[in-house]
Amino acid sequence: MRVLIGVIGALVVLGTFSSVLRTLLIPRPTRSVFTRLLHKTVQVPFQFVADQCHRFETKDRVLAPVAAVSILFHLVGWLAGAWLGYSMLQTAVSGFHAMDALRETGVALFTLGFASSRSVELTLLDLCAAATGPIIIGLQIGYLPALYSAYSRREAEVTTLQARAGSPAWGPELLARYAQIGLTDSITDLFRNWERWSAEVSESHTSYVVLSRFRSPRANDNWLISLLAVMDAAAMQLALNPSHPQADARLVLRTGFVCLRNIAAVWRLPFEPDPSPDTPIRLTYEEFAGAVAHVTAHGYAVERAPEQAWPHFSGWRVNYEDLAYRFAYLLDAVPAPWSGPRRTSKEDITPVTPVDRKPNVAC
Repeated sequence: MRVLIGVIGALVVLGTFSSVLRTLLIPRPTRSVFTRLLHKTVQVPFQFVADQCHRFETKDRVLAPVAAVSILFHLVGWLAGAWLGYSMLQTAVSGFHAMDALRETGVALFTLGFASSRSVELTLLDLCAAATGPIIIGLQIGYLPALYSAYSRREAEVTTLQARAGSPAWGPELLARYAQIGLTDSITDLFRNWERWSAEVSESHTSYVVLSRFRSPRANDNWLISLLAVMDAAAMQLALNPSHPQADARLVLRTGFVCLRNIAAVWRLPFEPDPSPDTPIRLTYEEFAGAVAHVTAHGYAVERAPEQAWPHFSGWRVNYEDLAYRFAYLLDAVPAPWSGPRRTSKEDITPVTPVDRKPNVAC
């Protein structure tokens, strides 16, 4: 029995260290079962309360602490796992009762220093436990600056987009506002910035999975909705104006849906890696035609009629629509046009386009 307890204890300690390494140190998409279980334990009660809310602003406030609480629970879970594993090893080596083993290990793990043993084997276990506690806490503290630095870079572009694409962001609104102020030709600069942004988010949100759950400082902003708006704007430009420069629009689309697919792979969400351009999408032609009317009313010039542009637009959108809708549902992102349903709210929020007011010049 003591051998079995010792083997289980060693497996618990090794599993705890494996989870710490996968979550904090290995710079690639690796996520342990223990980490997923801890995150689910935190997510479920917050989501239950949020589902009872009728206003999105209230729901957003309820869900805002989820990521931070999840990080705290990771630390508590790792320390608890180390405590349990070393206590089982103490029991196997010394024959201590459970409470005595927990006391001996807890004193060493948290470096309290009021209990010790003269046994060489127990002293070695105490030293290992004493090193484990500060190592886990130190790694967690060092993990936070990298996490919040990636979050800050992500949100800087999301905030900048608010003035360009509305709040919440919407792809046609982006084209309309650029046309209003005569910057349609420079929209390629925005596409280049968001191509780089998508690559950074792909790297950071697969290495630090909890980042996807970090919500924006303002309820109407969301990283997923912003990315969807930029991709929709690029797809509309390619569909409506084939003579315009295409390279940057095509690259931001490809980088954007690759970003969503990389994150989906970590989340273990299924997706079609190479969908046919003829596959139907959930956005309707009527919605697309209404958006074309919206952008043209604000000065955006088009070369194709909506019925001609629709097959080209849907052929691009099929690459990312399904995953964007899945993530918007799972993350309870702000309801926005062209972003699919939510858990408890089916409404769409249509952004209002500001009117440029020009001074009257007396003749």
